[in-house]
Amino acid sequence: MLYYLFDFLHRHYNVPGTGVFQYTSFRAAMAVVTSLIIAQLFGKRLIAILRRKQIGETVRDLGLQGQLEKKGTPTMGGLIILLAILVPTLLFAKLDNIYVILMILSTVWLGLIGFVDDYIKVVKKDKEGLAGRFKLLGQLGLGLTVGWVLFFSHDVTVRQYLLSNGQISAVDASRVYQDVKLMITTIPFAKNNELNYGDLFATAGDFFNEYYAFFYIPIVIIIIMAVSNGANITDGLDGLAAGTSAIIGTTLGIFAFVSGNAVLADYLDIMFIPNVGELTIFCTAFVGACVGFLWYNSYPAQVFMGDTGSLAIGGIIAVLALIVRKELLIPVLCGIFLVENLSVMVQVSYFKYTKRKYGEGRRLLRMSPLHHHYQKLGYHESKIVSRFWIVGIMLAVLTLVTLKLR
Repeated sequence: MLYYLFDFLHRHYNVPGTGVFQYTSFRAAMAVVTSLIIAQLFGKRLIAILRRKQIGETVRDLGLQGQLEKKGTPTMGGLIILLAILVPTLLFAKLDNIYVILMILSTVWLGLIGFVDDYIKVVKKDKEGLAGRFKLLGQLGLGLTVGWVLFFSHDVTVRQYLLSNGQISAVDASRVYQDVKLMITTIPFAKNNELNYGDLFATAGDFFNEYYAFFYIPIVIIIIMAVSNGANITDGLDGLAAGTSAIIGTTLGIFAFVSGNAVLADYLDIMFIPNVGELTIFCTAFVGACVGFLWYNSYPAQVFMGDTGSLAIGGIIAVLALIVRKELLIPVLCGIFLVENLSVMVQVSYFKYTKRKYGEGRRLLRMSPLHHHYQKLGYHESKIVSRFWIVGIMLAVLTLVTLKLR
């Protein structure tokens, strides 16, 4: 909103200083500062309201160190994250940008699903919360919407360059180019690192060539479900999900900035995606929201994000990765989420297998998800979180290295 106001003042009245809003970098900086301020101011008031209404976490005794001390800690703190993301985005981003619209939609969509789940748990006192099938249905609906828009919207394009031999490329800095509707993504660590989803079905006949959206959209749905649930599972220790998400969000913000800047994309020899640079504002707001929330969520936590926050941040990360065409890097960038997810799947599968084979269930880990396994081994909660952050930073650096290492 402020972008349009200052743009109007700059173009029609040439008011000194208003032209600075034309720069993505300036608006991104303003977004992160605003996000941090909102998280600070709104967070304190929300925690007081939640305490007054006795909206606190119910804790099952799982024998974990310091677990029972968390009983009664206010939850639904994800509202802090949602507000700190949405307000700066609405103030500083171009709201007619298709990618910004998709990110706002994803944030609100999954935030509402998480809010309903938390409301049923803590207000209605139903420990089961929202039925799992309804959560999955909501995630499926978002995945279907995002996949449909990315595949069919003519505003979603990539720049293709005409080479001297008559072929086209997504990464050659030729002066002859066109912005085309093409579903390609980046293959990490590969020299010619663009994968056209359509090529996967090039030999399968005209029908598959024309309608491979029916295969692309399910991929989008699976990615959104996997990352969203991974963030939800990771949210088990004070500051773990928020800190990890801030690291991932920073990385995706860098990808959005360089992929949306023709000069940087040319220099790095990467795919240029028109208009995607505007997502830098959303990414900095997202990082500011996560860091601002950590002020109250770091050990010992004054508030938990609940599903309101964890489902939303996971979905946001998934959709961001899809938009900047880096979904194949998710296993590396979101390695913490992936390992946490796998630890639960492996634990449950092994328990069922050994129960069927030996008559009693056995466990590979002392407890799942993985962060609880380390708690059972006697590691302090803050040490586990710090080390997970360090691993997250290492994975983020490895992801960024793919910009040049091929």
